[in-house]
Formats: sequence, structure tokens, C-alpha cells
Amino acid sequence: MSEEISRQEDFVLRTLEERGIRFVRLWFTDVLGYLKSVAIAPAELHNAFAEGIGFDGSAIEGFARVTESDMLAKPDAATFTILPWRTAAPGAAKMFCDITMPDGSPSASDPRNVLKRTLEKAAQMGYTCYTHPEIEFFLFKSQPVKGEIPEPVDQGGYFDHTPSPVGHDFRRQAITMLEAMGISVEFSHHEGGPGQQEIDLRYADALTTADNIMTFRHVVKEVALDQGFYASFMPKPFTDHPGSGMHTHFSLFSGEENAFFESGAQYQLSAVGRSFVAGVLKHAPELSAITNQWVNSYKRLTGGGEAPAYATWGHNDRSSLVRIPAYKPLKDNSTRIEVRSPDSACNPYLAYAVIIAAGLKGIEENYVLAESINPVALPTNLDEAIIAMESSELVRTTLGADVFEYVLLNKRAEWNDYRRQVSAYELSRYLPVL
Repeated sequence: MSEEISRQEDFVLRTLEERGIRFVRLWFTDVLGYLKSVAIAPAELHNAFAEGIGFDGSAIEGFARVTESDMLAKPDAATFTILPWRTAAPGAAKMFCDITMPDGSPSASDPRNVLKRTLEKAAQMGYTCYTHPEIEFFLFKSQPVKGEIPEPVDQGGYFDHTPSPVGHDFRRQAITMLEAMGISVEFSHHEGGPGQQEIDLRYADALTTADNIMTFRHVVKEVALDQGFYASFMPKPFTDHPGSGMHTHFSLFSGEENAFFESGAQYQLSAVGRSFVAGVLKHAPELSAITNQWVNSYKRLTGGGEAPAYATWGHNDRSSLVRIPAYKPLKDNSTRIEVRSPDSACNPYLAYAVIIAAGLKGIEENYVLAESINPVALPTNLDEAIIAMESSELVRTTLGADVFEYVLLNKRAEWNDYRRQVSAYELSRYLPVL
């Protein structure tokens, strides 16, 4: 154990005692991006740091078969925070976990480990990856009833300061909660759809960002419930309004230097940055079943507006898959790219892993970013995304064979279930006339 990890664990144990924390929630994420949790008493935490907490991996989506179900959740002390909505005695805290096998080796099925492997490859190439997500979601007046159209909390539009206090009061409370947990927020505003909100997190390394997104989604739902509302990260709940994306800004740093910056280059984007973009564009269709993993995700991508339908890039075109934001003079570190395909219901660990892997492959193989390209269409439904992913060696290598095969199996089952359903559209259109 490194001295830094030992100090972090000592800090956690001391804080629990000083603050009278009685419950420690250990969080991790399954392959589909659902947050899992187990609570332990502080007295058990020392052993949890040393040995992990055992659980049945076969009961978690994508983790293990029944014959190899024993797994361990080992808390990462660097992710420790006190839960601000559990401040009354006895308080509670949380930590994210890394999932290991009984022999202590990292689980190949742990999404957090998938991202770590990709970031280790980036480090071997001399890079640290930083990310900055813009997370969109909807607020509804109540939890939607199956089969009914949800009712948004307002009829506001982009940047509207709605007369109702719902939106900005909600965002203020959510941001206060996030910052109490050490998650810095850069912007917040009403988005384009009725009841639609956006909160942007500050730049952090990619692993920290993925952890923060999982915390963010939980906090947003907690605050919504506290205020009597319901928050949803469903990619497109309304036919005639924009969907919820998670546009993410990426940059690579080599030490203190921004590897994407080159003074005098077009958009100040370096050769490394251009090859990274070329990698993302070339492999984008293969990544879609990960960045846009649900049947409903493709209603957003094909629904027009500012959602990308083609693997294109540009400077001011917000329908591009990759956008190069304006360079800020005297701020070399601000040079970055914005990938606009992921939605806010993806598994952030897996989505970031495949996007970064595609960019790194572009750098490794010196992909050329053409000024004008024949745009390649992104998949228009989950079935097309599955087909594109099936033959992708990049995605298989990045995810590992176990996660790769599980995702394909799960997504095929989702698509088959979806396509056999008789929809409300079919009933309303055909039943009266046929």
C-alpha cells in the first residue's frame, strides 16, 4: 500500500470517529450503469480497506456467472464524502469501490476498472485525460405512471428564468448538495425542453468525472424527491422536444502542457488533437451501443435539433458529433474538443473508456482529420448499434471480452423485447381505420 493511500484511509477512519458517522455506504456500478450500494458499520471499515467486502457477483448485472460469483468490493478512500442529506445523527458517508476477485486481482467486469485500464494506456503514452460533462435531465411534477405522458414542472425554454421557483430553486439545492460532497459545478440553467435542466460539472480527470456523474445522478434524484418532484435522465421522454444529452469536453495533458494546443494551428488544435478527433469520428458507430445504450437513446439521435446523426466535426456546428469550442486567448489550457453523442443515461465509465480509446487509437495510428469528409451516419436504432459493435475489435479490447459479450447479450434482449411491442402510435393510427 502506498503512503498516500494509507494517509487517505487514516483520514477516513478519523473523520468517522470525530463526526459520529454510523453508516458507511459502499457504492459501485453495474455494467448497465446502475448504482449499487451496501452499508457497513465504521468498525468494519478497516477490514474493508484491507480485504474488501464479499458479495454475490452473479446477482449484479454483467459481473459474473453463478459458478464464479464470489467477489469483493474494496472502498477507495480518495472518494470518501459525508452524505449531506444524512446530516442528522447518526450521519452517513459514502465511498466508491473497486471490484476484485477473491485473489485480489481487479475484476474484468467492473466498469470502473475498464476505465482505469484505458487511462493506464493513456498514461503509458504520456497523457492524462481531463473531462467536463454538461448533464441534461428532466424534472416532472410527479413520478410518471406507466403508459401516461409525464407532466413537466414548467413550460420554460433555453436559459429561461421561469416565474415559478421550481427550476432555479431545485438547481440551487442540488448544486449546494454537490459542492458539499466536493463536486464543483461550473454552470446551471434551464434547457430547451419544458422542465428540462442542465448542470455542468467542472473539469476533472476522467475517472473522477465518472465517479462524479454517478454521484450527480443520485443527488439530483434525491433533491427532486425531497421537493416533491421526479427527475429523469431518460434520453428522450417527449416526441416534440429535445432529448437529454451529456456533451463532454475532452483534453489530453502531457505533464503541465495541453497536448491539444498548438499556437497558430486551425482552432489552435494540435496534430495530436486532430488525430484524437479523427479516431473518435472513425470509430463512432462502433461506440454507439455504449455511449447511447438504450432503445430510447436513438429517438434523441435521430430526432433533429442539436443531437448528432452523423460522424462529423466542426467549429460552430452544434449538430456535429465533435465540436471544437472557440479558443480563449492567453488560455492555452482551454483548448479541447466536445463530444456530443453520449446521453446522460449512459454508463459513464464505459462511455468514457471507449471514447478515449478511440481517440488514443487515432493518435497511435496517426489518423488524418480531413477538412471535409463524406459523413458517416450514426446508427439510427439500437439494432444497428449492436451490429456495428459486434465487429469492433477496438470496443472488444477496451471493454474486455466479458463486458463486451454481456453488453451485446443484454442489448440484443432489449431490442428483441422492444420490437415485439405494440406501441401507442400503432394503436392510435391503425386501430380506428383498419
